[in-house]
Amino acid sequence: MSSSAARPRLGRRSRADSGPRASLRQLLPYLFEHRPVLVLILTLSVLGAVASLAQPLLVSQVITVVEAGEPLGPLVWLLVLLVIVAALLDGYEHYLLQRTGEGVVLSSRRHLIHRMLHLPIREFDTRRVGDLVSRVGSDTTLLRAVLTQGAVESVGGAITFVGALIAMAILDPVLLLLTLLVVAVAVVTVVALSARIRPAVQEGQKKVGDLAAAVERAISAIRTVRAAGATEREVDAISEEAEGAWRQGIKVARISALIVPIAGIAMQVSFLVVLGVGGFRVASGAITVASLVAFILFLFMMIMPLAQFFGAVNAVNQALGALGRIQEVLALPTETEHDRDIAPLAVVVGAANSAVRPDAPALEFEDVRFGYTALAEQEPGQESPAEIVRQPVLHGVSFRVPRGSRTAIVGPSGAGKSTILALVERFYDPDSGVIRLGGIDIRGLARESLRAQIGYVEQDAPVLAGSLRDNLLLAASDATDEQCAEVLHRVNLADVLDRDPAGLDAQVGEDGIMLSGGERQRLAIARTLLAAPPILLLDESTSSLDGVNEQRMREAIDAVAEDRTLVVIAHRLSTVVDSDQIVVLDHGRVLGIGTHSELVSTVPVYRELAKHQLLV
Repeated sequence: MSSSAARPRLGRRSRADSGPRASLRQLLPYLFEHRPVLVLILTLSVLGAVASLAQPLLVSQVITVVEAGEPLGPLVWLLVLLVIVAALLDGYEHYLLQRTGEGVVLSSRRHLIHRMLHLPIREFDTRRVGDLVSRVGSDTTLLRAVLTQGAVESVGGAITFVGALIAMAILDPVLLLLTLLVVAVAVVTVVALSARIRPAVQEGQKKVGDLAAAVERAISAIRTVRAAGATEREVDAISEEAEGAWRQGIKVARISALIVPIAGIAMQVSFLVVLGVGGFRVASGAITVASLVAFILFLFMMIMPLAQFFGAVNAVNQALGALGRIQEVLALPTETEHDRDIAPLAVVVGAANSAVRPDAPALEFEDVRFGYTALAEQEPGQESPAEIVRQPVLHGVSFRVPRGSRTAIVGPSGAGKSTILALVERFYDPDSGVIRLGGIDIRGLARESLRAQIGYVEQDAPVLAGSLRDNLLLAASDATDEQCAEVLHRVNLADVLDRDPAGLDAQVGEDGIMLSGGERQRLAIARTLLAAPPILLLDESTSSLDGVNEQRMREAIDAVAEDRTLVVIAHRLSTVVDSDQIVVLDHGRVLGIGTHSELVSTVPVYRELAKHQLLV
């Protein structure tokens, strides 16, 4: 905010601050939301395991019957039927897993988006937008792998594994013992390697977040970057972030590359051992050919769930690494949860009007002190957590805004003017002192009720991507098209409405790029005027307007300000000289309160501002 004190420069979060590690217990709720489908998937998995386990037994029977020279009868058709049934069960199970995996991603995104959009504003001061977007997009996607890469299927796989193990023990305990020795080595190796996957994935997702933040930063300021001739420098900076993400991805791939082949190696070694030793035992008459063939088939059935288990361990560890970053945001208190701590007896939404005293000032600041909290800038290569710093902005600010009056707040840039409006909106709470609305401490009012009584036009006049109607209905969702058109005419935006055949459906572009700076500002003001709240807060609302549009805007504001309380921040004193009272602010302190003529004679800072603008 140019008219508020400069905030501390934000530093990057260190590697040591990559977020808490998630546990399997925190992952289970995302799965249990889809409990009915998971039960069906597990049922299909068990049925598929039974169908698979029956196949080697039938193959053994077929070989025995052939050796005896007896007719096969229905055995072959039963075997074919089992193969088809197992394939159909597997295909349907795969579809349900993919569908449920998408459901897990959707659910996690909904939770994360809901939490993000309800976080206190101060959280956005110390976090980069690109990193938050990455958590919604990239991190949540990794949760899908828990289902699609065998974690749930491993239950049916466990049944197959145990069933195959029992059958192999019955067929030939010696061959089973040799097989288990090979499998045990593989399991120990996978467990040791998987412990390294989770932190590596978590750091990799952090790197992806850093990359997204760098891209968002450059694209959002692309015109400034081009005009400054800094395109190549930004390309290099983003490429460096991309290389960091690539290097971390390679690290994860290196670990995964060691895990994935282990199951294949275990299967090949087990197969060779069984084939060699089993052939010798057939030759010695210890077992029959049919038993050896059945044992080999059961071996495949035992190794396949093992490979599935290895994949599941890898997938779960990757998901837990990403879940740690998701849980970091979900663990942050929302504005409402914060209010429960500071105002246990807060008024419920809609009850604020009945609590406000009609004889009290519309707004009142009493000895308000406030400072921004942020992460300090870190030195290159610094690994320790970024230091939390606090920069005081307001120092014992006190003033009253009578009902139905027009109050202007003026002062040099960085005096803390915009911060005052941010405190009224409860984007932040004061460190000490009290802000009252109608005589009631605003911390005792529900934020929704408070903000419903206040219209706020920010200094940068933000316009959301979408249509004119989308922007106007943001604060007044039930307004009609006629009311929307009327308010656009009142702020001199009739030409914007008429120049596009789409009318109110005309698109304004990203950040309102299809509009001029003055048009964006007028649209933001129109949005607030349409809601017609009892109190209007205007932060430099006419700074981007030319003389003609400024005069028309003042007329529109004058018309809507009747019987309403108006608080205006302005650098151009000419727009506020006729205010009922003017509050002069400098370095976070109130230097004087009065009319223009009173302040010119009593407050040197105001007199200097007036002289520079030729008003004295």
